[in-house]
Amino acid sequence: MIEIKDIYKNFGEKQVLKGISTVFETGKTNLVIGRSGSGKTVLVKSVSGLDKVTSGEIFYDGRQLSAMDESQTTALKREIGMVFQGGALFDSMSVAENVRFPLQMFSKMSSAEMDKRVDFCLERVDLPQAHKLYASELSGGMRKRVAIARAIVASPKYLFCDEPNSGLDPQTSILIDKLIKEITEELNITTIINTHDMNSVLEIGEHIVFIYNGQLWWEGNRHEVITCTNKELNDFLFNNEITKRLKQ
Repeated sequence: MIEIKDIYKNFGEKQVLKGISTVFETGKTNLVIGRSGSGKTVLVKSVSGLDKVTSGEIFYDGRQLSAMDESQTTALKREIGMVFQGGALFDSMSVAENVRFPLQMFSKMSSAEMDKRVDFCLERVDLPQAHKLYASELSGGMRKRVAIARAIVASPKYLFCDEPNSGLDPQTSILIDKLIKEITEELNITTIINTHDMNSVLEIGEHIVFIYNGQLWWEGNRHEVITCTNKELNDFLFNNEITKRLKQ
């Protein structure tokens, strides 16, 4: 569980986040949504520790981020998995080498143990034969699956996903959503997803946080979205003729 209390984030005189408080639950897919420029990306970066907040507190299972010393912060980073928007794979490394990289950096596993863990994670994302391939040989969906395998290889407690469906076709997006949700439940981790994908909201939105002009404007789940009367949320999600029919 990650709890945030009264988070503010300023860039110079510009206030981007304005007193946001919520709880991201363990074992559930927590979605952060909002228009471009709303502050949702800044929020996720702040919660993950990539950006330092101006004020407010962040708690990882009761551990206060701002109170951690350097060794505690380093230990926390080892508990975090990241899936970046473009996959962020190393082009010069094979798939297996990419997935193995966090283990080489942070674990004390033997080479044989690392191999076994890499095999397991690639099998889990349905890429059991992809070990020797390079990034240039992968489709967009395969790149995302490799990125997920790398993110979970070190058995993280917390998983952050930045637009995991960006650039993917609808069918592949559904597969990625399903995979993230399954992994979240299987590993019982706290997953936070920054997304604008309507299908993700309706399919895996177990806890949804809608950011509007830097504020927490609405929160609920995928079932409550359909009946929600929040004007700004409805304008954001149901902004074309096809999606408007869901509200009828």
